[in-house]
Amino acid sequence: MSLTQINPLTDDQRDALQELTNIAMGQAGSSLAMLLDAFVDLSVPRIRVVEVVELPATLADLVGKNILVSAVRQSFQGYLRGEAIIIFGEPGSHALADLMGYEGDLGESSQAELLLDVANILSGACLGGMMEQIRNFTETHGPADLSFSMPSIMARDVPAAQIIDPKKVQWTHSLLLEVNFTIKDRNFVAHLTMLMPEDGIEKIRGIVDEFIAAI
Repeated sequence: MSLTQINPLTDDQRDALQELTNIAMGQAGSSLAMLLDAFVDLSVPRIRVVEVVELPATLADLVGKNILVSAVRQSFQGYLRGEAIIIFGEPGSHALADLMGYEGDLGESSQAELLLDVANILSGACLGGMMEQIRNFTETHGPADLSFSMPSIMARDVPAAQIIDPKKVQWTHSLLLEVNFTIKDRNFVAHLTMLMPEDGIEKIRGIVDEFIAAI
């Protein structure tokens, strides 16, 4: 399937999806702020339909080409299916350890555990918030339930372009939603990126059409 065969979201659909995503990401930001006891800034959600072969360059463009990052993945399935990828900026686990009051150097396993815990909170709060919003206005798409895999470390201290190997992805195109969370005075940044396959685009289209009708 080529990109030209995928009907793009209309401007109204994109705006509605951005609003829906913003509500869910806001809940994720609140959960992170409570965990870290710090004020968290959120970016405006960025939404793209991309070819899978372009994902490495797209992630590098979104996150930054000249920094090393760590990433955690967590798949979800059910009403929606896809991958939540949480990308931590260069300070990574060290910034998290500082924010959470740890002293001294953490071992490799403790660093990984910090990344996994925070990623799980972000993805769970965001997707849970999105499902909560969908349940408020959706009637025709069946139960709005999701199940999640256990989060796992996807990459440690690599350029963003190396996080995903397109050859290992079974999709040809993906709907990409991204928001970054920052704590400016503590040098912390995390990008919550959701990827959904081709069939998810039509599902999302139906969801946002109902959202628009319910406004």
